[in-house]
Amino acid sequence: MSWRRFSLVNAAAFIEAGLSESIETKTQVLKNLVPAIGRVAELWIRTLEAGGKILLFGNGGSASDSQHIAAELVGKLKVKRRALPALALTTDTSALTAIANDFSFEQIFERQVEALGSPGDAAVGISTSGSSANVLAAIRRAKAMGLTTVAFTGRGGGDLAKLADEAIVIPSDSTQRIQESHITIAHILCELVEARFSGS
Repeated sequence: MSWRRFSLVNAAAFIEAGLSESIETKTQVLKNLVPAIGRVAELWIRTLEAGGKILLFGNGGSASDSQHIAAELVGKLKVKRRALPALALTTDTSALTAIANDFSFEQIFERQVEALGSPGDAAVGISTSGSSANVLAAIRRAKAMGLTTVAFTGRGGGDLAKLADEAIVIPSDSTQRIQESHITIAHILCELVEARFSGS
């Protein structure tokens, strides 16, 4: 067998294993997390109906997810409707680097929550491990200020799931499977929110 053929065979098995693992993780989400997803949708809708905003934050891929979710709410997912107030605390590089330099990296989201959050807002911390120090610090600050708090996490939830008012804990230890499930759930949440505010 040629090296090219050998590589393609191995790649196919690897691809199938990855897809199967992703499907199994989402099957477990379907079996176990529908009520939690519904509660978070209600929380986001109540927050927005009352004139509050949604603040989102996380590191790495979770930072990208924060930006993705905020963009869907401010822009649109499927239908045109009024813009909804959501802000990813991962995008202001001047604030992020100044806070990290002058205070600590652990405070990059906490300081922004303190500056931009108000009672009645919702703070959404995303951490696949549930133990990211800067996400935990921001959730603690949000709770102290009277914001409602939501955790998106995995690996049993860690301290983040214990701290938050509502937690979506993906039943997986794989970072990529957790992140895939987070963005799937986020799209469902945005669709539910959008249905409420578009009248569809």
